[in-house]
Amino acid sequence: MAKPPVATVFAVPASTRRRQRSAAPLRFPASGRTPAPKGNPLLDSARFLDWLQPGIHADLIGGHIFKRSPVALNHARIVNFLDSLLHQYIEEFELGELHRETVAVRLSPRDTFLPDLSYFTPEQVARLGVTHADFAPTLVVEVLSPATARRDREAKFSAYEAHGVQEYWVIDPDKADHHFYRRAGDLFGEYATGDDGQDRIDAMSIPGFWLRREWLAHAARLPAVAPCLAELRAARKRRR
Repeated sequence: MAKPPVATVFAVPASTRRRQRSAAPLRFPASGRTPAPKGNPLLDSARFLDWLQPGIHADLIGGHIFKRSPVALNHARIVNFLDSLLHQYIEEFELGELHRETVAVRLSPRDTFLPDLSYFTPEQVARLGVTHADFAPTLVVEVLSPATARRDREAKFSAYEAHGVQEYWVIDPDKADHHFYRRAGDLFGEYATGDDGQDRIDAMSIPGFWLRREWLAHAARLPAVAPCLAELRAARKRRR
């Protein structure tokens, strides 16, 4: 019988130990939820951000840390496609900044996430901190994997909804079962369901940006970014 993987131990930085001398080191399993430190059943965002280091991909959800496993190729491909298309469009038309999962977003004292993609308007960019965003992005994109799908659809959905995200895209690279939500008052409402046969998905939060559903239909065979971007440019020019 194969032995279970040995948990990796990451020590809390010295600055945190000085402030919280009774805090235990955080112990991580290979993936999933880490056990809570003894005597402290819930972690706060400040300690999580102190501990978080480059190369560690994890979320703090309701005071519990969830580490992410390496992703499958289709997941990586669709994130790369959306990142490239959105980034080039946002940069070309000076619409703010797009960040990948390396940027932490603090939503509350118990919730700090690293979204797959997060978009900040120019006004929000001016408020970004040195190490993380202390407020909700305007748009968040999460690409599902077997290990994260439930959290992305439930706990993180609720947190994004409660803390002011204007638009939330949930992308399923395996089943092409994508869902797009935008704010309607205090809650998210789904739009661009595809039930009406419409292929185009208009982004509310990024002026003039849209996707074709067919672009995301096959994660293993995604279109080149350049012609998609050219189509967006042409449509934007026609509107002027």
